[in-house]
Amino acid sequence: MKMVIAIVQDKDVGKLLQGVTREGLSATRLASSGGFLRSGNTTLLFGVEEQRLDTLLAIIRETCHLREEMLTQTQSIMGPVNAHIPYPIEVPVGGATIFVLDVEQFIKV
Repeated sequence: MKMVIAIVQDKDVGKLLQGVTREGLSATRLASSGGFLRSGNTTLLFGVEEQRLDTLLAIIRETCHLREEMLTQTQSIMGPVNAHIPYPIEVPVGGATIFVLDVEQFIKV
C-alpha cells in the first residue's frame, strides 16, 4: 500500500476529486496555503493499493495543470517622494506536488 500526498491549487481540487471518486478512490482533504503567492492550496491524502497507484497519478496529471497568472510587483522609485510603481509579471502556478510513501501498516476501524 502507498500513501500519496498531493498538494494542488484550489482551482483544480473539484475536478480532481470527481476523477478519483469515479475510479472508486477516496481522499482526505486538508486546507493549506502556498508560500510564494499565498494562494489557496489543498493537500490531499490518498491511501492506495500499489496496483492502482498509476491510475491515481494519471488522474492527478490530467487535472492539475501548470498555468501562467499575472502578479503585480511593485518597484520603488527614488526621488523627492518615495513612490512605488506597480508592474505586472507572469508567474507559473498550479500543477501538483506529489509525495508517494510506502505504508508499513494500514488500519481502518
